[in-house]
Amino acid sequence: MSAAPPLIGVVDYGLGNRRSVEKALQRAGARAVVSGDPGTLRATAGLVVPGVGAFTAGIAGLRALGLDELLRERAARAVPILGICLGMQLLFDGSEEGGSSAGLGLIEGQVRALRGDDLRIPHIGWSEVRFARDCPLTAGLPAGGRPFYHVHSYAAHPACDEDVVGTCDYGERFASIVARGSVFGVQFHPEKSSTDGLAILAAFAAVAAGCGSGAATAVSAA
Repeated sequence: MSAAPPLIGVVDYGLGNRRSVEKALQRAGARAVVSGDPGTLRATAGLVVPGVGAFTAGIAGLRALGLDELLRERAARAVPILGICLGMQLLFDGSEEGGSSAGLGLIEGQVRALRGDDLRIPHIGWSEVRFARDCPLTAGLPAGGRPFYHVHSYAAHPACDEDVVGTCDYGERFASIVARGSVFGVQFHPEKSSTDGLAILAAFAAVAAGCGSGAATAVSAA
């Protein structure tokens, strides 16, 4: 008998297209549960932090539900975490959005406003992401890179080059895929990036399945 697909928790902190991410994970072959309850999320094999909106509102939403501490706890236990768009930015030390706001501190670096020169801000649309190094998230994709769908006005700048998996150019070069240990982030929206986006989510689910979590079967995705 084949193993059940991994259960992935979609972190609900009041921002982001949680249901779209849930459906995309299911299309990618995972089970998914959307929840803002730490106990429910703690019982999953991996966590996805989606997000659309302001950094300050995002970190405040996580703190209000105790999800900031949950994410730090899960990261310390090497449970796979994937941040999407704002969710990726929240993984960093802080952001200049809204003045200066502290983030989760799971990846060293800062989030800064895009310097688009004469380009339209926010950056909206399909842009090529060039892969800088091997990573489980991109293992099934062409080595050179692929286009993904971006929507953002701010971008993360990791302190360590080793944390950068993929870069994109829009007025400046910024990190579009990052990874440190079991913590991953994508600036683009994989749930809106067609087949390649689903491949990213399927790869994340495979990482979560490989890590294993006996507790993951205790929560129903229904």
